[in-house]
Amino acid sequence: MKIICIGQNYAKHVKELNNDIPEEPVFFMKPDTAILRKNNPFYLPDFSNDLHHEVELVLKIDKLGKNISKSFASRYYTSIGLGIDFTARDLQRELRSKGLPWEKAKAFDSSAAISDEFIPVEDLEKNDIAFSLDINGETRQEGNSNDMIFGFDEIIEHISKYLTLKQGDLIYTGTPAGVGPVRIDDRLQGFIGDKLMFDFWIK
Repeated sequence: MKIICIGQNYAKHVKELNNDIPEEPVFFMKPDTAILRKNNPFYLPDFSNDLHHEVELVLKIDKLGKNISKSFASRYYTSIGLGIDFTARDLQRELRSKGLPWEKAKAFDSSAAISDEFIPVEDLEKNDIAFSLDINGETRQEGNSNDMIFGFDEIIEHISKYLTLKQGDLIYTGTPAGVGPVRIDDRLQGFIGDKLMFDFWIK
C-alpha cells in the first residue's frame, strides 16, 4: 500500500506558503508507517517545534492501473475519505532552503491520519465536496473539491504515468488554506459536509 500526497492543489494555500501555482500536479509519498488510524492520538515528535495540520480529501484506489487516462480515472476509485497530512514546517523550510528532499518533514511515523470510514462516490457530488477541520471546536480549515487546481481524475492520470496504482493505495488530494500549528491537548475533528469523519487528540 502506497500513500501518495498532492501538494499545492488549492490556490489560496499556495499563496499562504508564498509558492507559485504549479503547472502540473506535484506529488510526494509517505511510507505505510505514516498511517494513523482508528482515531488514535497523534504524539508530537521531538524533532519539530512547528508541526502543522493539513486536512485533505483522500481517494482509495480499488484496482490495478497504469497510464490511466483522465476519461477512465473514475473507474479506479469508488469511495472518498478524509485525512490529515501532518507537516513539520520548520524542517520543511530548512530542507527546501538547501535544495534537499523534504521527506523528513512529511513522511515520519503517524504523519498521515485517515478516517476509518470512506463515503461511496455515488453519495457525493465529486465536484462539490465540502470538508473542514475543527480544532477544539473552532473551524480552522474549510475546503471544497471544486476549488482544487487539479481534480481527482486529473491527479490519477498524472500519477499513473509514473507509478502503477494498486488496490488499497491512498491519494491525499491536497489541502486548502488555513494550515497552522497543533499543540498538546488539541482535539482535531474532521468533517465531510456535516458528517464527522475523524475525532482524535494531540498528545
